[in-house]
This record gives sequence, structure tokens and C-alpha cells, in this order.
Amino acid sequence: MSEVDVGQAADDGRASDQTRRRFLTAATSGISAVGVVGVAVPFLGSWNPSEKAKAAGAPVKADISKIEPGQMVVVEWRGKPVYVLRRTPEQIAGLPSLDGSLKDPNSDGSDQPAYISGAPRSLNEEYLVVVGLCTHLGCAPKFRPEVGAADLGGDSWLGGFFCPCHGSKFDLAGRVYKGVPAADNLIIPPYSFEGDNVLVIGVDTEVA
Repeated sequence: MSEVDVGQAADDGRASDQTRRRFLTAATSGISAVGVVGVAVPFLGSWNPSEKAKAAGAPVKADISKIEPGQMVVVEWRGKPVYVLRRTPEQIAGLPSLDGSLKDPNSDGSDQPAYISGAPRSLNEEYLVVVGLCTHLGCAPKFRPEVGAADLGGDSWLGGFFCPCHGSKFDLAGRVYKGVPAADNLIIPPYSFEGDNVLVIGVDTEVA
């Protein structure tokens, strides 16, 4: 092979390497972009224990200071998703108007701590904390905050959670609607607050 041929082969090799590098870079960027688009509700995790400790039931802490009004985040506890929703004043005000549409509006048969009561079902009316598993067959309901969603009841829908597996619906306090497969309200785990910005899931609040 002549020196010209050797030089040409080397150039072709370098060009091929550059093409492969560009392809890998583009592919990696594309995967990253898909990952970002796929996250509809963010997972929130900070100061959490190890996976082994969480599986054993250790409490988890989460900084909730960055949650905007109307936004929901998910925190993992005991291998389960816990929905943390910061409700707006309008969302809180609308809860009592739904009592006639719910199976258990007063949460008489609900799985929740004794210190949780009332329509908001929370220690702090602004924050709803519920286990994000449908009480029918354990699917994960989707957060549907939009008011008046036609597929969820139109004008009577004030926002809440919808389980696409079998059609169960819950309001913004995790209370189940009448006429759906789920029989019970969403479960509320034991929880407490450390100051204004730290949520502790797995530790009951101290009741005076």
C-alpha cells in the first residue's frame, strides 16, 4: 500500500471514530431528554435512610419548602409512594362541597392516624399526605388537579386523583367518590413536621 493509501485509510478511520462519537453523544442526549419528559410528578427525597432501613420501616424526611401551591411531589416510604400535595386556598375551600358525592366524607372508616380529622384530612390544611396506592387493588392513582375535566365528571370535578386501572376517583383530600370500585379513602400514614419545612413520614405527631 502506498503512503497516499495509508494516509487516506488513517483519515477514514478518524472520520469513522468522529461519526461514532457524534452518534453516541446524540443518543445519550436523546435518552436524557426522554427521561425528563417522562417525569410528570417529581420524586422528592432528602436525608433519607438506606434502602435496607426504609424497607424495615425507618422514617424518612423531606424538605417541602420548594413545593409550590397546587403542586404534588412523591416521597418513597416503606417501598410505597407517598403523595405530598400543597393545596391552594381555593382547593381547600372546595372540599366540603363534595360531601354528597363521597362514600365516606367524614373518614369514619378510613385508615388514618387518630390525630387526623375533618374534610382536609391533614395536620396542616395546606398539605395533604397520603399513600399513593388505590384502595381497590393497589394501583397508583394519577394526580388530576384540573377543574371541570370532562372525563372525570365535568363541572363536578374539582381536582383530585384518578386510578386508570379500574376508574376509581378520589378528591383532593384522598376521599373516595361514590360509584367506583374502591371502597375506602386513600390511606394516611403516620407523619409529623419538624418546623415549617421538613416533613417526617413514619413518625406520629405529638398530640397535646
